[in-house]
Amino acid sequence: MNRTVDVLVVGAGPAGLAAAARLAAAGAGHVEVLEREQAAGGVPRHCARAGFGADARGRPLDGPGYARRSVRAALRAGATVRTGVSATGWAGPLTLDVTAPTGLERIRARAIVLATGARERPRSARLVPGSRPDGVLTTGELQRLVIRFGARPERIGRRAVVVGGDPVARSAVRTLRAAGVEVAAVVCEHPAGRAAFGAVPVLTGAVVSELLGRGRLTGVTVRSGANGATRHTLRCDTAVFTGDWIPDHELARACGLPLTPGTRGPATDGAFRTTAPGVFAVGNLLRGVEPAVVAAAEGRAVAAAVIDLLEGDPWPEGAVPVGVPPAVHTGSAGPLRWVTPGLFGPVAAPLLVRPERGLVRPVLTVTQDGAPLRRMRLSGSLVPWRTVRLPARWADGVDLGGGPVVVGAEE
Repeated sequence: MNRTVDVLVVGAGPAGLAAAARLAAAGAGHVEVLEREQAAGGVPRHCARAGFGADARGRPLDGPGYARRSVRAALRAGATVRTGVSATGWAGPLTLDVTAPTGLERIRARAIVLATGARERPRSARLVPGSRPDGVLTTGELQRLVIRFGARPERIGRRAVVVGGDPVARSAVRTLRAAGVEVAAVVCEHPAGRAAFGAVPVLTGAVVSELLGRGRLTGVTVRSGANGATRHTLRCDTAVFTGDWIPDHELARACGLPLTPGTRGPATDGAFRTTAPGVFAVGNLLRGVEPAVVAAAEGRAVAAAVIDLLEGDPWPEGAVPVGVPPAVHTGSAGPLRWVTPGLFGPVAAPLLVRPERGLVRPVLTVTQDGAPLRRMRLSGSLVPWRTVRLPARWADGVDLGGGPVVVGAEE
């Protein structure tokens, strides 16, 4: 079945639903959202904790409540939200092949917004050896067990080790303890705020190097110290690997969109335009991972550029790539992990920068073709799990006809 819509949004998480709601309310025509899961709302559906704003009466919203509100807002604005529907590939410019419960479809749109989000790398992708025992989870899998099935220790395990030290790790600790699971330790490579984990032991500068046990996890091997020379075993029957997000970029790659080094998300300009005319990308597809409210804000922001396109504005030609210095020849990472947006175009936008490791009062620099454009020392410290937002004026002086722009840091 062939169909045509005005705007097709792929992904019904915070970014996709916010984009659909804003576009439908602005009169963008037939706005349709595709979601491969059986329910819309994205990752917040599995986060049973406060921190997602407040409802109309000022009461704190948890993740499922936030997801329900986002879905209602899109539907009330006039958007169509379809679940259990997967976009499987491109049949041409602005045309997607789709698999739905009713069969195969081919949908053509005047504009497409990719909002497919990000996922945590599983243990196998992190190259942690072991015999694949039961009891090894990501944060998302843990939350789904608890939210969907009301899991108890007999389903999850009785003693867990959490791997990672960012806010997602703290969420995993809270979820485990609320389910009655003892948390033996948090293992993190970078320094982490110990106070945030309460009485749970925090092992910093350490990595999990092996999973032990056959059939069921019985422990993990932890390496620490200079060159990982110190090894010891933590007994546990559950290991939760947190963070280490990667954008769900398969559809973007199939379209031939270039990916930004570091983020592995499609490169966009300040208006969320990709290099393919008519195709936009927003939210955590661009990098992993920001809070739901940040992704939703980008979803709302993309609506202006989409409407401009629908009203006949031409697609800008040419953009200057933006990135961080490449790793040195030894393979060690530099101070910065990534910068986004990955393209500098005619629309000025803030730069989002994520450090690779903790930095104390670093000097951030912007250069183009080796020439310095801006240099400023930050007053505070940077941590690997928090993004730094640089105002749009940081890009003042960029030559749209010049070479790549490089954002660096000096310690």
